Amino acid sequence: MNTPQTLQHFTLEPFDADRFANLCGQLDENLRQIEGRLGIEIRNRGNQFELVGDPERTRAAQNLLQRLYRETASGTAVAPELVHLYLQESGLEALQQEHRGGGDTSVALRTKKGMIRPRGANQQRYVKSILDHDINFGIGPAGTGKTYLAVACAVDALEREQIRRILLVRPAVEAGEKLGFLPGDLAQKIDPYLRPLYDALYEMLGFEQVAKLIERQVIEVAPLAYMRGRTLNNSFIILDESQNTTLEQMKMFLTRIGFGSTAVITGDVTQVDLPRGTKSGLKHVIEVLRDVPGIGFTHFESKDVVRHPLVQRIVEAYDRFEALQDKPRAHGEDRHGD
Repeated sequence: MNTPQTLQHFTLEPFDADRFANLCGQLDENLRQIEGRLGIEIRNRGNQFELVGDPERTRAAQNLLQRLYRETASGTAVAPELVHLYLQESGLEALQQEHRGGGDTSVALRTKKGMIRPRGANQQRYVKSILDHDINFGIGPAGTGKTYLAVACAVDALEREQIRRILLVRPAVEAGEKLGFLPGDLAQKIDPYLRPLYDALYEMLGFEQVAKLIERQVIEVAPLAYMRGRTLNNSFIILDESQNTTLEQMKMFLTRIGFGSTAVITGDVTQVDLPRGTKSGLKHVIEVLRDVPGIGFTHFESKDVVRHPLVQRIVEAYDRFEALQDKPRAHGEDRHGD
Protein backbone atom coordinates (compact mmCIF):
# COMPACT_ATOMS: atom_id res chain seq x y z
CA MET A 1 0.00 0.00 0.00
CA ASN A 2 1.42 3.37 -1.09
CA THR A 3 1.04 6.05 1.56
CA PRO A 4 1.68 9.73 0.71
CA GLN A 5 5.07 10.99 1.87
CA THR A 6 5.23 14.53 3.22
CA LEU A 7 8.02 16.87 4.23
CA GLN A 8 7.43 18.56 7.57
CA HIS A 9 9.61 21.41 8.89
CA PHE A 10 9.81 22.80 12.42
CA THR A 11 12.31 24.43 14.80
CA LEU A 12 12.89 23.72 18.47
CA GLU A 13 13.07 26.94 20.48
CA PRO A 14 14.81 28.30 22.41
CA PHE A 15 18.00 26.64 21.23
CA ASP A 16 20.31 25.43 24.00
CA ALA A 17 23.25 23.21 23.05
CA ASP A 18 23.18 21.12 26.24
CA ARG A 19 19.43 20.58 26.12
CA PHE A 20 19.61 19.70 22.44
CA ALA A 21 22.39 17.16 23.01
CA ASN A 22 20.30 15.63 25.81
CA LEU A 23 17.31 15.35 23.47
CA CYS A 24 19.22 13.67 20.64
CA GLY A 25 21.12 11.24 22.86
CA GLN A 26 24.50 9.66 22.35
CA LEU A 27 25.21 9.40 18.61
CA ASP A 28 21.61 10.56 18.01
CA GLU A 29 20.28 7.27 19.46
CA ASN A 30 17.02 8.90 20.58
CA LEU A 31 16.30 10.22 17.09
CA ARG A 32 17.08 6.82 15.55
CA GLN A 33 14.73 5.17 18.06
CA ILE A 34 11.87 7.49 17.03
CA GLU A 35 12.63 6.90 13.34
CA GLY A 36 12.52 3.12 13.76
CA ARG A 37 9.33 3.09 15.82
CA LEU A 38 7.32 5.48 13.64
CA GLY A 39 8.79 4.46 10.29
CA ILE A 40 9.86 7.97 9.26
CA GLU A 41 13.10 9.80 8.46
CA ILE A 42 14.41 12.57 10.72
CA ARG A 43 16.85 15.10 9.28
CA ASN A 44 18.16 18.04 11.23
CA ARG A 45 20.64 20.87 11.03
CA GLY A 46 21.04 22.13 14.55
CA ASN A 47 17.59 22.73 16.02
CA GLN A 48 15.92 22.90 12.57
CA PHE A 49 14.14 19.64 11.74
CA GLU A 50 12.79 18.06 8.59
CA LEU A 51 10.60 14.98 8.93
CA VAL A 52 9.87 12.71 5.97
CA GLY A 53 7.08 10.14 5.95
CA ASP A 54 3.39 9.52 6.40
CA PRO A 55 1.72 12.80 7.52
CA GLU A 56 0.16 11.26 10.62
CA ARG A 57 3.46 9.73 11.71
CA THR A 58 5.48 12.89 11.10
CA ARG A 59 2.97 14.90 13.15
CA ALA A 60 3.33 12.34 15.95
CA ALA A 61 7.13 12.64 15.75
CA GLN A 62 7.04 16.45 15.85
CA ASN A 63 4.74 16.40 18.87
CA LEU A 64 6.99 13.86 20.60
CA LEU A 65 10.21 15.81 19.94
CA GLN A 66 8.65 19.04 21.19
CA ARG A 67 7.41 17.35 24.38
CA LEU A 68 10.78 15.74 25.04
CA TYR A 69 12.56 19.05 24.45
CA ARG A 70 10.29 20.71 27.02
CA GLU A 71 11.31 17.97 29.50
CA THR A 72 14.99 18.92 29.07
CA ALA A 73 14.26 22.42 30.43
CA SER A 74 13.93 20.96 33.94
CA GLY A 75 17.12 18.91 33.56
CA THR A 76 15.36 15.59 32.87
CA ALA A 77 17.75 13.11 31.24
CA VAL A 78 16.24 11.93 27.96
CA ALA A 79 17.31 8.28 28.03
CA PRO A 80 16.03 5.62 25.57
CA GLU A 81 13.68 4.38 28.31
CA LEU A 82 11.97 7.79 28.52
CA VAL A 83 11.69 7.97 24.73
CA HIS A 84 10.09 4.51 24.79
CA LEU A 85 7.48 5.64 27.33
CA TYR A 86 6.64 8.78 25.36
CA LEU A 87 6.37 6.73 22.18
CA GLN A 88 3.70 4.66 23.91
CA GLU A 89 1.66 7.86 24.23
CA SER A 90 2.50 9.52 20.93
CA GLY A 91 2.68 6.54 18.57
CA LEU A 92 0.51 6.09 15.53
CA GLU A 93 -1.89 3.67 17.26
CA ALA A 94 -2.91 6.32 19.81
CA LEU A 95 -3.48 8.89 17.08
CA GLN A 96 -5.54 6.48 15.00
CA GLN A 97 -7.66 5.64 18.05
CA GLU A 98 -8.33 9.34 18.61
CA HIS A 99 -9.44 9.73 14.99
CA ARG A 100 -11.78 6.74 15.31
CA GLY A 101 -13.26 7.77 18.66
CA GLY A 102 -12.96 11.53 18.34
CA GLY A 103 -12.43 14.04 21.12
CA ASP A 104 -10.02 14.12 24.04
CA THR A 105 -9.39 10.66 25.46
CA SER A 106 -7.01 11.72 28.24
CA VAL A 107 -7.73 10.78 31.84
CA ALA A 108 -5.75 11.31 35.04
CA LEU A 109 -5.90 9.68 38.46
CA ARG A 110 -5.32 11.60 41.71
CA THR A 111 -3.11 10.26 44.50
CA LYS A 112 -1.44 11.93 47.48
CA LYS A 113 1.90 11.78 45.65
CA GLY A 114 0.54 13.44 42.50
CA MET A 115 -1.41 12.73 39.33
CA ILE A 116 -0.98 9.46 37.43
CA ARG A 117 -1.70 9.53 33.70
CA PRO A 118 -2.16 6.33 31.67
CA ARG A 119 0.33 6.00 28.81
CA GLY A 120 -0.88 5.06 25.36
CA ALA A 121 -4.29 4.29 23.91
CA ASN A 122 -4.69 0.86 25.53
CA GLN A 123 -3.90 2.08 29.05
CA GLN A 124 -6.35 4.94 28.49
CA ARG A 125 -9.04 2.46 27.43
CA TYR A 126 -8.27 0.29 30.46
CA VAL A 127 -8.67 3.15 32.95
CA LYS A 128 -11.82 4.42 31.23
CA SER A 129 -13.25 0.90 31.38
CA ILE A 130 -12.53 0.71 35.13
CA LEU A 131 -14.28 4.03 35.64
CA ASP A 132 -17.30 2.91 33.58
CA HIS A 133 -17.81 -0.72 34.71
CA ASP A 134 -18.26 -2.48 38.05
CA ILE A 135 -16.20 -5.50 36.95
CA ASN A 136 -13.12 -5.22 34.74
CA PHE A 137 -10.47 -7.59 33.43
CA GLY A 138 -6.96 -6.43 32.51
CA ILE A 139 -5.22 -9.26 30.66
CA GLY A 140 -1.74 -9.22 29.18
CA PRO A 141 2.02 -9.58 29.70
CA ALA A 142 4.22 -8.20 32.45
CA GLY A 143 5.10 -4.51 32.31
CA THR A 144 1.88 -3.24 30.73
CA GLY A 145 0.71 -1.44 33.88
CA LYS A 146 -2.32 -3.65 34.63
CA THR A 147 -1.84 -3.87 38.39
CA TYR A 148 -0.28 -0.44 38.88
CA LEU A 149 -3.16 1.37 37.14
CA ALA A 150 -5.75 -0.72 38.97
CA VAL A 151 -4.19 0.32 42.30
CA ALA A 152 -4.09 3.95 41.08
CA CYS A 153 -7.82 3.78 40.25
CA ALA A 154 -8.50 2.36 43.73
CA VAL A 155 -6.49 5.11 45.45
CA ASP A 156 -8.20 7.76 43.32
CA ALA A 157 -11.65 6.38 44.26
CA LEU A 158 -10.67 6.40 47.95
CA GLU A 159 -9.36 9.98 47.72
CA ARG A 160 -12.66 11.07 46.16
CA GLU A 161 -14.59 9.15 48.88
CA GLN A 162 -16.39 7.08 46.23
CA ILE A 163 -15.52 3.92 48.20
CA ARG A 164 -14.83 3.13 51.85
CA ARG A 165 -12.09 0.55 51.54
CA ILE A 166 -9.59 -1.08 49.20
CA LEU A 167 -9.02 -4.84 49.10
CA LEU A 168 -5.96 -6.22 47.33
CA VAL A 169 -6.16 -9.95 46.75
CA ARG A 170 -3.87 -12.61 45.29
CA PRO A 171 -4.13 -16.39 45.01
CA ALA A 172 -1.41 -18.05 47.10
CA VAL A 173 0.03 -20.16 44.29
CA GLU A 174 3.79 -20.53 44.22
CA ALA A 175 5.93 -20.38 41.09
CA GLY A 176 8.11 -23.37 41.92
CA GLU A 177 8.10 -22.79 45.69
CA LYS A 178 6.05 -24.22 48.55
CA LEU A 179 4.57 -22.01 51.25
CA GLY A 180 5.38 -24.61 53.87
CA PHE A 181 9.10 -24.00 53.41
CA LEU A 182 8.82 -20.26 54.02
CA PRO A 183 9.40 -18.97 57.58
CA GLY A 184 6.73 -17.34 59.74
CA ASP A 185 2.99 -17.53 60.25
CA LEU A 186 0.45 -17.54 57.41
CA ALA A 187 0.40 -13.74 57.03
CA GLN A 188 4.20 -13.67 56.79
CA LYS A 189 4.19 -16.56 54.30
CA ILE A 190 1.66 -14.75 52.08
CA ASP A 191 3.41 -11.37 52.26
CA PRO A 192 5.98 -11.94 49.45
CA TYR A 193 3.16 -12.70 47.00
CA LEU A 194 1.52 -9.36 47.78
CA ARG A 195 4.68 -7.27 47.63
CA PRO A 196 3.98 -5.67 44.19
CA LEU A 197 0.65 -4.40 45.54
CA TYR A 198 2.31 -2.92 48.64
CA ASP A 199 4.97 -1.25 46.46
CA ALA A 200 2.35 0.46 44.30
CA LEU A 201 0.50 1.71 47.40
CA TYR A 202 3.70 3.05 48.99
CA GLU A 203 4.51 4.98 45.81
CA MET A 204 1.05 6.56 45.63
CA LEU A 205 0.28 7.22 49.30
CA GLY A 206 3.58 7.01 51.19
CA PHE A 207 4.66 4.35 53.68
CA GLU A 208 3.19 5.98 56.81
CA GLN A 209 -0.22 6.65 55.26
CA VAL A 210 -0.46 3.07 53.95
CA ALA A 211 0.45 1.70 57.40
CA LYS A 212 -2.29 3.85 59.02
CA LEU A 213 -4.92 2.78 56.47
CA ILE A 214 -4.03 -0.90 56.91
CA GLU A 215 -4.22 -0.51 60.70
CA ARG A 216 -7.71 1.05 60.34
CA GLN A 217 -8.66 -1.71 57.86
CA VAL A 218 -9.38 0.86 55.15
CA ILE A 219 -6.84 -1.08 53.10
CA GLU A 220 -6.82 -4.85 53.37
CA VAL A 221 -4.25 -7.03 51.65
CA ALA A 222 -5.14 -10.71 51.77
CA PRO A 223 -4.89 -14.09 50.04
CA LEU A 224 -7.85 -15.13 47.91
CA ALA A 225 -8.85 -17.89 50.37
CA TYR A 226 -9.85 -15.18 52.87
CA MET A 227 -12.62 -13.92 50.54
CA ARG A 228 -14.85 -16.98 50.89
CA GLY A 229 -18.16 -16.24 52.63
CA ARG A 230 -17.80 -12.44 52.47
CA THR A 231 -19.88 -9.83 50.65
CA LEU A 232 -17.95 -6.69 49.84
CA ASN A 233 -19.94 -3.45 49.59
CA ASN A 234 -18.61 0.06 48.84
CA SER A 235 -15.17 -1.38 48.13
CA PHE A 236 -12.57 -1.39 45.40
CA ILE A 237 -11.30 -4.96 45.03
CA ILE A 238 -8.28 -5.95 42.94
CA LEU A 239 -7.55 -9.61 42.22
CA ASP A 240 -3.96 -9.73 40.98
CA GLU A 241 -2.24 -12.70 39.26
CA SER A 242 -5.69 -14.14 38.56
CA GLN A 243 -4.33 -16.63 36.04
CA ASN A 244 -3.46 -18.69 39.14
CA THR A 245 -7.05 -19.04 40.30
CA THR A 246 -8.98 -22.25 39.76
CA LEU A 247 -12.41 -22.19 38.10
CA GLU A 248 -14.10 -22.45 41.52
CA GLN A 249 -11.96 -19.68 43.05
CA MET A 250 -12.72 -17.27 40.21
CA LYS A 251 -16.46 -17.86 40.52
CA MET A 252 -16.24 -17.48 44.30
CA PHE A 253 -14.37 -14.16 43.96
CA LEU A 254 -16.76 -12.67 41.39
CA THR A 255 -19.79 -13.51 43.51
CA ARG A 256 -18.33 -11.65 46.54
CA ILE A 257 -18.96 -8.26 44.93
CA GLY A 258 -21.70 -6.19 46.55
CA PHE A 259 -23.37 -2.81 45.99
CA GLY A 260 -21.20 0.24 45.38
CA SER A 261 -18.13 -1.88 44.65
CA THR A 262 -15.70 -2.05 41.74
CA ALA A 263 -13.61 -5.13 40.97
CA VAL A 264 -10.54 -5.30 38.74
CA ILE A 265 -9.11 -8.69 37.84
CA THR A 266 -5.60 -8.69 36.36
CA GLY A 267 -3.54 -11.53 34.97
CA ASP A 268 -1.36 -12.99 32.25
CA VAL A 269 -2.70 -16.22 30.71
CA THR A 270 0.84 -17.17 29.57
CA GLN A 271 2.17 -17.27 33.16
CA VAL A 272 0.01 -19.93 34.84
CA ASP A 273 1.62 -21.58 37.90
CA LEU A 274 -1.24 -23.96 38.72
CA PRO A 275 -0.59 -27.71 39.02
CA ARG A 276 -0.43 -29.56 35.71
CA GLY A 277 -3.91 -30.43 34.47
CA THR A 278 -5.68 -27.65 36.45
CA LYS A 279 -7.45 -25.14 34.21
CA SER A 280 -6.90 -21.46 34.90
CA GLY A 281 -9.93 -19.60 36.21
CA LEU A 282 -8.88 -16.56 34.17
CA LYS A 283 -8.77 -18.46 30.88
CA HIS A 284 -12.16 -19.97 31.66
CA VAL A 285 -13.85 -16.72 32.74
CA ILE A 286 -12.80 -14.97 29.52
CA GLU A 287 -14.90 -17.52 27.63
CA VAL A 288 -17.81 -17.49 30.11
CA LEU A 289 -18.24 -13.72 30.54
CA ARG A 290 -17.09 -12.46 27.14
CA ASP A 291 -20.58 -11.30 26.06
CA VAL A 292 -22.02 -10.34 29.46
CA PRO A 293 -23.10 -6.64 29.51
CA GLY A 294 -21.54 -4.40 32.14
CA ILE A 295 -18.20 -6.24 32.28
CA GLY A 296 -15.10 -4.65 30.76
CA PHE A 297 -12.24 -6.54 29.13
CA THR A 298 -8.94 -4.88 28.18
CA HIS A 299 -6.35 -7.04 26.42
CA PHE A 300 -2.75 -5.80 26.49
CA GLU A 301 -0.03 -6.88 24.07
CA SER A 302 3.75 -6.73 24.08
CA LYS A 303 3.67 -3.33 22.33
CA ASP A 304 1.91 -1.94 25.43
CA VAL A 305 4.86 -2.74 27.74
CA VAL A 306 5.98 0.42 29.56
CA ARG A 307 8.95 -0.96 31.48
CA HIS A 308 12.49 -1.14 30.11
CA PRO A 309 12.34 -1.66 26.31
CA LEU A 310 14.09 -5.02 26.78
CA VAL A 311 11.00 -6.31 28.61
CA GLN A 312 8.96 -5.76 25.45
CA ARG A 313 11.55 -7.60 23.35
CA ILE A 314 11.62 -10.48 25.85
CA VAL A 315 7.82 -10.82 25.78
CA GLU A 316 7.82 -10.79 21.97
CA ALA A 317 10.60 -13.39 21.82
CA TYR A 318 8.67 -15.73 24.12
CA ASP A 319 5.50 -15.21 22.03
CA ARG A 320 7.36 -16.15 18.84
CA PHE A 321 8.98 -19.18 20.45
CA GLU A 322 5.72 -20.49 21.91
CA ALA A 323 3.93 -19.97 18.57
CA LEU A 324 6.56 -22.15 16.90
CA GLN A 325 6.27 -24.79 19.64
CA ASP A 326 2.48 -24.92 19.20
CA LYS A 327 2.55 -25.41 15.42
CA PRO A 328 3.00 -29.22 15.38
CA ARG A 329 0.15 -29.63 17.88
CA ALA A 330 -2.24 -28.00 15.44
CA HIS A 331 -2.09 -31.24 13.41
CA GLY A 332 -3.65 -33.44 16.06
CA GLU A 333 -0.93 -33.77 18.67
CA ASP A 334 -2.38 -33.93 22.20
CA ARG A 335 -1.80 -31.05 24.58
CA HIS A 336 -1.41 -31.81 28.26
CA GLY A 337 -2.55 -29.61 31.07
CA ASP A 338 -4.81 -26.76 30.75
